[in-house]
Amino acid sequence: MAEIRLENVSKSFGSAKIIEHLNLTIQDGSFTVLLGPSGCGKTTLLRMIAGIGPATSGKIYMDGEDISDVPPGKRNVAMVFQNYAIYPTMSVRENIEFCLKNNKVPKKERTERVERVAETVGLKEYLGRRPSELSGGQRQRVALARAMVKEPAVFLMDEPLSNLDAKLRVSMRTEISKLHREMGATTIYVTHDQVEAMTMADRIVIMKEGVIQQVGKPMELYDHPVNKFVAGFIGSPQMNFFDVTLKGNEVTFEDGNKLMLPEAILKKLNGKEGEMTLGIRGEDLKMDAQNLELYKENKMKAVITDTEVMGNENNLYFQFGGCQAVARVSKYEISQVGDEIEFVFMPSKIHFFDKETEMNYL
Repeated sequence: MAEIRLENVSKSFGSAKIIEHLNLTIQDGSFTVLLGPSGCGKTTLLRMIAGIGPATSGKIYMDGEDISDVPPGKRNVAMVFQNYAIYPTMSVRENIEFCLKNNKVPKKERTERVERVAETVGLKEYLGRRPSELSGGQRQRVALARAMVKEPAVFLMDEPLSNLDAKLRVSMRTEISKLHREMGATTIYVTHDQVEAMTMADRIVIMKEGVIQQVGKPMELYDHPVNKFVAGFIGSPQMNFFDVTLKGNEVTFEDGNKLMLPEAILKKLNGKEGEMTLGIRGEDLKMDAQNLELYKENKMKAVITDTEVMGNENNLYFQFGGCQAVARVSKYEISQVGDEIEFVFMPSKIHFFDKETEMNYL
C-alpha cells in the first residue's frame, strides 16, 4: 500500500497543454476513481503516475519519496489496460508469471504466487489454456492476475471494463471491488462511466479539460456538487437544469411558472437574486399524494411527452420551464404519453448555479 501525492503537476504535448498545475493526494489503501469525459486528462494523469508518460513539470511522490524520475519498472506499481494486453501465444500461466520471470524470481516462488493469484481470480483450472480459448471476462481476469502477482503497492487501471458486455461489466465491477477489499492495495481506476465510479469508488476525482473539478466520496459529489458540470455528469438521468430568475423568495421559470422558496433556502442564498440556473434531480420531482399535499402551494402541471420503463423505476419526460425535464418515479407510478401530471419540487434538494461561473450557491 502507498500514498500517492502529485504537486503542481503539468503535462504538455508540444504546445498542447493537457494538464496544468494539478495537485492531488490519493490516500493509502483507497480505491480512487478518476472520472470525466473523453479527453479530460484522466488517462494522461494515470500514465504519469505509472511513469509511462513522465510529467512535463511538477513532482510525484509515493509515501513521501519523490518518484518523478524513477523508471516505470521501479515504481512498484502495476497497470491493467483497457485492451487486456496479454500475450496470445502464451498460456494463462505463462502470461501471469511473465513479469516474475523477467525479475528473476525463483521458480518455486513463481509457481506459488501464480497458483495463489489464479485461485483468487478464479482462473486456476484455466492455467494451461491460451487467451483465444477464454471469454472476455476471463481474459480481463488474466490481466488482473498478472498485475496482482507482482504484489505492487499501487494498482493502476485504465478503463479495464470498457470492452466487456453490460452483464460482464456488472460482475467484473463486483470482482474488482472484492479483490481491492481483500488485498487493501491503493487502487487508481480510470473511467468515463459514472455508474462504475459511483458503485466502486471510495473517492472520486472528477475532471474536465485537465482540471480537477471536485474530489470526494460518491454521495458527496451526488448530493453536494460544487458546480453545474459535476451536477450534470454525476447521476442518471442527468440533473434537470432550468434558467430562472429569483426575486425575493419567488423563482420564475422561462415559461412563466413560479416557485416559492422556503426561508431555509433563502438563508443559504444569502441575498443572491437575479438570473441563475436551478438544478434538481429527477427523483426529487415528486408526484405522490403525500408530497403533493405537503407542498401544495408549489404544485406544478405538465403533459408527458415520453417515457422510459426501466423495470424497477420509470423515467417520465415532459416540457416544463422552457425545456425538457425528467422525473424519476417508482415502477408503480405509471403514466402514458399524453397524460397530464401534477408534481412538486422537493425544496431541500434544489440547487442554484451562477449563470457565469456555474458554481453552486448552496
